[in-house]
Amino acid sequence: MTGVTSGLWGLAWRSAWSRRFVLALTVLSVALASFLLTSIERVRADVAHSFTQAVSGTDLIVGARSGSLQLLLYSVFRVGQASHNIRLDSLEVLHRHRAVAWVVPLSLGDSHRSFPVVGTVSAYFDHFRHGDGQALRMAEGRRFEGLHDVVLGAEVARRLGYRLGSELVLSHGDGALEGTDHDDHPFQVVGILAPTGTPVDRSLHISLDAMDALHQGGSWGLGGLPGMSREVTAALVGLHSRTAVFSVQRAVSAHRGEPLMAILPGVVLDELWQVVGVGERVLQGISALVAAVSLAGLVAVILAGLDSRRRELAVLRAVGASGRHIWALLSLEGGLLVCLGVALGWLASVAASVALMDAVWLQAGVVLRPWVVTPEQLTALAALLLAGWLACLWPGWRAYRMALADGLSPRA
Repeated sequence: MTGVTSGLWGLAWRSAWSRRFVLALTVLSVALASFLLTSIERVRADVAHSFTQAVSGTDLIVGARSGSLQLLLYSVFRVGQASHNIRLDSLEVLHRHRAVAWVVPLSLGDSHRSFPVVGTVSAYFDHFRHGDGQALRMAEGRRFEGLHDVVLGAEVARRLGYRLGSELVLSHGDGALEGTDHDDHPFQVVGILAPTGTPVDRSLHISLDAMDALHQGGSWGLGGLPGMSREVTAALVGLHSRTAVFSVQRAVSAHRGEPLMAILPGVVLDELWQVVGVGERVLQGISALVAAVSLAGLVAVILAGLDSRRRELAVLRAVGASGRHIWALLSLEGGLLVCLGVALGWLASVAASVALMDAVWLQAGVVLRPWVVTPEQLTALAALLLAGWLACLWPGWRAYRMALADGLSPRA
């Protein structure tokens, strides 16, 4: 039995090789289907991983009362703008809550050459976490201390070519309009953060004192939360115990000084994925349709070749090959084509991820992981292999039903 099986494999391979130019197009179509399936699943998983790794260790994000998704997007991902700011004295009241361990204010709205500027306090570098609870690290230099100090994210330094001691000028808003540069307040690079794969890499960090000096001409100490009539965009909040998260959230909502809201980052991220889930399912549906078309083409090619191979199959029957062997031969040929196409598609997906990973990280902040194979990717590849093998059973059945006399004496 082993010899017969090995002989069938060899015969299937030689038969496919003899028709390699025609079958190459079929393999290419299967490879395209495999490439789309694995690439879409890879991008989906890596985008989800990058989003979930963007902030950790923060129990609540506090901002003006608006939409929870809007608050998450502009405070963490620097996308969009806040509808209203919040007063620092409100954060001071929150900071005095017995369940609150720390509060880190964020002031957004300025930029430098399209990169967002974050005004914050020194405690930001102590409490902000990303990934699996990893802290921010300095690749070079130190934190900001003076009014004209700026700490760059890794991507900002890389793309703009800044080094320690470089001078730069910030712009009000997105800097698209003329006359919005803060030319009277040049900043000097004192630190560059290590890469994190999060929006931190695409941000410039200055002190709240510096942000105040840019817009109001005032200043206040870096270490605390003074009760001034200043405003910030949002705040990251850490608690002594996560069991108090809902009580603190209710206290923020009940604050009488101004309308505030507090969101749980993980919960809102789940809501975000529900919003984008429709587009994700559409892409998966398109990939499945491409896979179906590719497999239909594979079956059509094998069926079309049966008429020209009737004499070949009849000779095999005449020398002792059973109908079961003919069925297995055709199924093995189709299986070889499917396996080769799936393997080529997966390798192309890995190669594309390796080639584009830097560009995707720089443009979108998404870290592609070419060598990480998720269970969903394995499921997609296994489903494609199984569907391809099942599709090849029909041509094998047709060959099985061909009569010996019909093959030796083909009709005119």
